[in-house]
Amino acid sequence: MVNEMKSKATGVVQELSVVLPAFNEEPNVERVVHDCVAYLDTTGLDYELIVVNDGSRDRTGEILKRLEQEIPRLRPQHHPQNRGYGAALRTGFDAATKRFVFYMDGDGQFDIKELDLILPLVTDDDHIVTGFRIKRNDPFIRRLNAKLFGGWLVRIMLNVYVTDLNCAFKLIPKKILNAITLESTGALINAELYGRAVRKGFKIKEIGVHHYARTAGVQTGAHLSVILRAFYDLFRLRQKIIAGDDQKPDAHRKDPEKQDRPRD
Repeated sequence: MVNEMKSKATGVVQELSVVLPAFNEEPNVERVVHDCVAYLDTTGLDYELIVVNDGSRDRTGEILKRLEQEIPRLRPQHHPQNRGYGAALRTGFDAATKRFVFYMDGDGQFDIKELDLILPLVTDDDHIVTGFRIKRNDPFIRRLNAKLFGGWLVRIMLNVYVTDLNCAFKLIPKKILNAITLESTGALINAELYGRAVRKGFKIKEIGVHHYARTAGVQTGAHLSVILRAFYDLFRLRQKIIAGDDQKPDAHRKDPEKQDRPRD
């Protein structure tokens, strides 16, 4: 065990903020938090675990408040109202204090232990390292949307070439997050992250990871209205990136993107 801890903490990544967005994850959140802590405690990394409760209407927030008393490295963030997937990630990124930030969804469809695949690929602060789902355990409409939106349109519009745009298993240097301004509150957050990072000259590395079927809770669906909105917002995002619009938004300005939770 000691050798394992040393081997994972002697690479480029010495410290890590782990961000988990969670919306109505009462059946999953406690198990996922404990799984993350059990794994991270074996790595020797200086870590913090940031779970963002995005205005859940179930007991997700209550569970996190209890766990916060038991787990010193757990730092929950709470939105009083549901603000959207992108907004939850942005809150987690802003709260992160470590040199590297890793995020995955809080629904248990990824295995935190596969971070072992990501860490050896981190050689500097200039690359995002992302997983791609070897086999997606999602409904057909979500897979179709991913193929049309992430596999084709984003490549054309933003010059972003990734296998799995919205795979929620990414390690991002804090340097990159500090260099760009993210505004998306919903489904466009990953396209914006990649688009702005690539525009700034940062690179992307990829590796296959496993994706598991949801075993509890309700999966947020890729509704047609949300998909159409994402296509529309992608065109607006392209114009902003081309224009070099990467200024910090006014703190009093409302988020420009519709606050939709689902993404592909």
